Amino acid sequence: MCRPGTAVALQQRGIVRSMAKRPAGATLKPFRPSGNTTPATQPHPPAMNFPPRALVSLLIALPSIVSAQQLNVLCSMNPEWCRNAASIYERTQNVKVSVINKPTGESFAQLMAEKDRPKVDVWFGGTIDPHLQAADSGLLQEYRSPSLPQLHPWAQNAAKVSGYRTVGLYSEVLGIAYNTDILQKKKLPTPKCWKDLALPAYRGEVQIANAQSSGTSYVAIATFVQLFGEEAAFDFMRAMHPNVSAYSRQGLGPIKAVAKGEAGVSVSFLHNAAQEAELGFPVKYVAPCEGTGYSVGGMSIVKGAPHTAEAQRFFEWALSPQGQKVAATSRSYQFPSNRQTPVPEGAPKLKGAKLIDYDLQKYGASAERKRLLNRWEKEVYNRSN
Repeated sequence: MCRPGTAVALQQRGIVRSMAKRPAGATLKPFRPSGNTTPATQPHPPAMNFPPRALVSLLIALPSIVSAQQLNVLCSMNPEWCRNAASIYERTQNVKVSVINKPTGESFAQLMAEKDRPKVDVWFGGTIDPHLQAADSGLLQEYRSPSLPQLHPWAQNAAKVSGYRTVGLYSEVLGIAYNTDILQKKKLPTPKCWKDLALPAYRGEVQIANAQSSGTSYVAIATFVQLFGEEAAFDFMRAMHPNVSAYSRQGLGPIKAVAKGEAGVSVSFLHNAAQEAELGFPVKYVAPCEGTGYSVGGMSIVKGAPHTAEAQRFFEWALSPQGQKVAATSRSYQFPSNRQTPVPEGAPKLKGAKLIDYDLQKYGASAERKRLLNRWEKEVYNRSN
């Protein structure tokens, strides 16, 4: 089910290189009056005679009218990326942006709760599976972006699978991160494979997110099922459970714990581990020997959004190289979906990684996701040590 993740293979998947050129923008044509109407005979609109005080009031109010556009964003990524994207978009597009940061599971729950009276315009980032579940649940608006031809195939496929109710914003590879100081101090072996995490030596040293709230953890479950088969995957997760000291609310929680020395090992996306290493923490990472999965980060417009036109404008900006470069300046090192956007210098090194053919259509389906999460909660999370 795996194949060698050489640089060539990764390039073929569109995860490493960016090559596309942007199409030229459209130009506006000057207005030309039709028929035989001449300037002398053209009808004039009726004059608008404002009293002086009313005219002054109108001129004072005009700037606030022009900048009255509003955008409400639900963001399921690195909070720094969320804040910076909102700030830059506000400054360059003259739009007021309100951002709420939540993990994907909680974001989905909010959209479901607000289904009859949506408050959010754009769901920005987070693993694609909950976006697909939201699409299945009728929470997202179909939108075929004119930017699709500029995107990598995996990003276009995410749009196609969802009925064009979401799109791929970035991709990220799952793996194991570890604190070198903790392992050395406690004389623990360096993990190289997924099944190492079930070894008795790692008792109380592993952290992974709660799959009911975190998309990262659901990608891990789906990866284990595709690698080992469902029964063997659940056997492995049950065996790993006694080693797990905490199931964090967000996918970032475990790698933060490893960086601070609160845990020795985590199941994390590798770009998050690379970020912590860059910040000077004693963190290293590995793509497990059995192979590993990856996720596509989604972006969606909410059905019935209060500011649909502005949501579409933000959507196009976020898919452009200008919008996607914000990630790297926010220390978010995922692989961007636009072929013209450079891969961040801090992106994880994946030489020798074996990536599975992650079945997005099957494991992104609402019914399959719900079934696996229910089984995980019953057989793993609620299991006593």
